Amino acid sequence: MSTLTPVRTQLAPPPAASYSQAIKVNNMVFVSGQIPYTHENKPVEGSIADKAEQVIQNVKNILEEANSSLNKIVKVNVFLADINDFAEFNGVYAKYFNEHKPARSCVAVKSLPLNVDLEMEVIAVEKD
Repeated sequence: MSTLTPVRTQLAPPPAASYSQAIKVNNMVFVSGQIPYTHENKPVEGSIADKAEQVIQNVKNILEEANSSLNKIVKVNVFLADINDFAEFNGVYAKYFNEHKPARSCVAVKSLPLNVDLEMEVIAVEKD
């Protein structure tokens, strides 16, 4: 029988509703959508690049709490409020995922929670 274990770190923003930052089951880590908020729960101002850096840092911190890392991500889903931000987002993304390239989807959406313009969720495996 599989055990579901919630993951929580103070180094990422707290959940904005009734969900966990991530859930571990077996050796898999399912990270909820992360938005450009600091761990103090403050929105990041600035460019999509600035916001992408924060989102990836949030994901990294949650994965580390779950005994995983960015290099253990197998799937990424990215949501952009404006597809015209794709190239700028991708420039930041490529800094972190240049050798290790997880499967990825990137879609434009009409709107995102808290009126942010970027959200990213991932699925990863635990470290060996």
